[in-house]
Amino acid sequence: MVSFALGFVLGVWGLQQLAWLPALPAYWPLALLGLWLPRSLPPWSRQLLIAACAMLLGFSYAATVAKHRLADILPAAWQGRDIELVGVVAELPRMQAGAQRFLFEVEQTLTPQAQVPRYLLLTRYVPRNGALPPALQAGQRWRVTVRLKQPHSTRNPYTQDFELWALERDIGATGYVHEKTAPQLLDAQVPGIAYDIQRLRGALRVRILDVLADAPHAGIIAALAIGDQASIPQESWRLFTRTGINHLMSISGLHITMLSGLFFALTYQLWRRIPWLTLRLPARKGATLVAVAVALAYSLLSGFDIPAQRTFYMLAAFALMLWSSRNVALSQMLAIALLAVLLVDPWAVLAPGFWLSFGAVALILYVTAHRLQRPHWLMEYAKVQWAMTLGLIPLLLAWFQQLSLVSPLTNAFAIPLVGLLIVPATLLGTLLPLDWPLHLAHGLTTWCIALLRTFDQLPFAVWTQHAPPSWSLLPGLLGVLWLLAPRGIPLRPLGAILLAPLFINHPNAPAPGTARIHVLDVGQGLSVAVQTAHHNLLFDTGPDYPGEADSGSRILVPALRGLGVDRLDMMVLSHGDLDHVGGTLSVLQAIPTDRILSALRRDDPRLDGHAQERCEEGGHWEWDGVHFDILHPGAQTSGKRHDNNHSCVLAIHIGEQQVLLTGDIERRAEATLLSKHAATLLSTVLVAPHHGSHSSSSQAFVQATSPQYVVFTAGYRNRFHHPHPEVVQRYRQQGAELLASDVDGALRFELDGRLVRLERYREYARRYWTHAAE
Repeated sequence: MVSFALGFVLGVWGLQQLAWLPALPAYWPLALLGLWLPRSLPPWSRQLLIAACAMLLGFSYAATVAKHRLADILPAAWQGRDIELVGVVAELPRMQAGAQRFLFEVEQTLTPQAQVPRYLLLTRYVPRNGALPPALQAGQRWRVTVRLKQPHSTRNPYTQDFELWALERDIGATGYVHEKTAPQLLDAQVPGIAYDIQRLRGALRVRILDVLADAPHAGIIAALAIGDQASIPQESWRLFTRTGINHLMSISGLHITMLSGLFFALTYQLWRRIPWLTLRLPARKGATLVAVAVALAYSLLSGFDIPAQRTFYMLAAFALMLWSSRNVALSQMLAIALLAVLLVDPWAVLAPGFWLSFGAVALILYVTAHRLQRPHWLMEYAKVQWAMTLGLIPLLLAWFQQLSLVSPLTNAFAIPLVGLLIVPATLLGTLLPLDWPLHLAHGLTTWCIALLRTFDQLPFAVWTQHAPPSWSLLPGLLGVLWLLAPRGIPLRPLGAILLAPLFINHPNAPAPGTARIHVLDVGQGLSVAVQTAHHNLLFDTGPDYPGEADSGSRILVPALRGLGVDRLDMMVLSHGDLDHVGGTLSVLQAIPTDRILSALRRDDPRLDGHAQERCEEGGHWEWDGVHFDILHPGAQTSGKRHDNNHSCVLAIHIGEQQVLLTGDIERRAEATLLSKHAATLLSTVLVAPHHGSHSSSSQAFVQATSPQYVVFTAGYRNRFHHPHPEVVQRYRQQGAELLASDVDGALRFELDGRLVRLERYREYARRYWTHAAE
């Protein structure tokens, strides 16, 4: 079973690495027949052949599911058109600033000939008149007019992929409710078990928020009760991640196991005392049924994510073992759970939670199972914590580029506090008409967070670094297993040598006199990272997303860390528009920054108390043979923070080449540049002014810059219709190669003074699911 599960995982993972989805495989029979192997084969060859057949089967299964899922994507011809639909709010709506975001299950398409996927991710905004519409509730049937587009993700290295997320959840389009035709509620309660579960989640969330009112950590209590992770503020998530307990602050496998075990013990004690029940069914089997039912109910209430799935399937496997009176190894139960998760969700192999969840359980088995002597429970608990801390290092560095060094200490008190006190009190107050348990849970949470903040303020709380090279992960995992091996295994400390490449391998920096320019894909906004041999600069920080994580925490911080940027020598904020400075605070909190050039107010909260200097014409400096010049605005300009024409313009000279970053300047500022610097505007790479707006890129400016490459940084199907067709045509006629972040993803330019090497991230990291959105 273990060999089959591992082979199946490798096959599924292999399919998810492909740039193109292959034709539907015709070798299912071969894969299935290969499982009936002669028992006369040597054990090692039999296991190898089983794994190979399972790999083929996993590849075939994942390809079949993917082909079926991709068939239900919104056709390009129906993007941006008004479509009238009837459907049901399929999940608990997520509240955002001035909007509700919800999953909509389409039942009927009223617009003739419209082709609409079954599941849509929709947003309903507050109308311009400010009148708040009735809140949507899970399980309601509505008639709505929507405007849709295909799922589209910003594409940057080391960041999340929304297109994959949507495909995994069978979401074939995203869009918004068009209020020109008022939505009509057709049915307040649509029957169905799935809808009933979502309605229950909504009712429990309302109860929690009503009882706790404006309590600061009410969202955390809601997350622990019903898995509503969206209710936890981003600042709290940052604290949990830095202290290594983010796995506890939502419904996790630990919570499900604890609750299931509690009901098993209670049921067993009651059942064995009722003779007629015991005569019909042994108490242990009856208690097992109740425990599995409770685990399933709590898992469904949580949203049934990967940790919940893994825990439930393992508990179900254990229950099946009891019922069949068979002795099944824990490794086999883990393999069964692994297969069950991938059969339901083949894309789970790409999620960090999948590997962290199963990896954690495998580590626990590795350090506790088959030992000759059982240590004291406190020593065993400490041993498990040490295994978790050490064993997950390769995966945490690969995905998050940081390690919480205080996590052994924080988990030592947080696991019993959350698992034994906060969660039971939360469930008691949520499911029963009692308010005091919720207040108790909130008080304990407040105390827990106060302790976490104390640990977070320690100078050694978090280790951050670049993403390790992919080849170093396998040696790192082998080193972990060697270090955690049982006593008697020789030279265990030498396992640390295999971990060393994870820490000492640094991405190659540009050579002196060269520069690496990363135009990041932040949607409708701008952010450009500049690397020289020993210095790093960030020009603008992209947009903020009301009610969600900003581009700093979502895109810039993981991308910069992955690229090897552990410190910014300078941050330049071109002007105060939110699509250019929205991620500033998150970047400053995560990455040390020496200097800031900007036009923001000195007391702007986004600066996080950092001093700033005015971005002003005449400023210049040199790093590693690369020259930087500020060309605009002039010293005499008073300027408004949100005046596009007072954007900072930065020219970067690499030998005979020039990169020009222009912010949001429009024609008036372009005319000023032409009057002062016409002879020096010729550019190799130009980031188009104001995202390619019609109010910028005048004919004279285009001719003066005459770029070899022009980059339009705009959101996919943005409401401003950037870049404007006339602007695009001007650059095309000038002979520039046109690039766009919404089409090409992040762009990397390597300039050495003579040659330019260009890498388009959508092309470089192409996967089969990205094609539907292009």
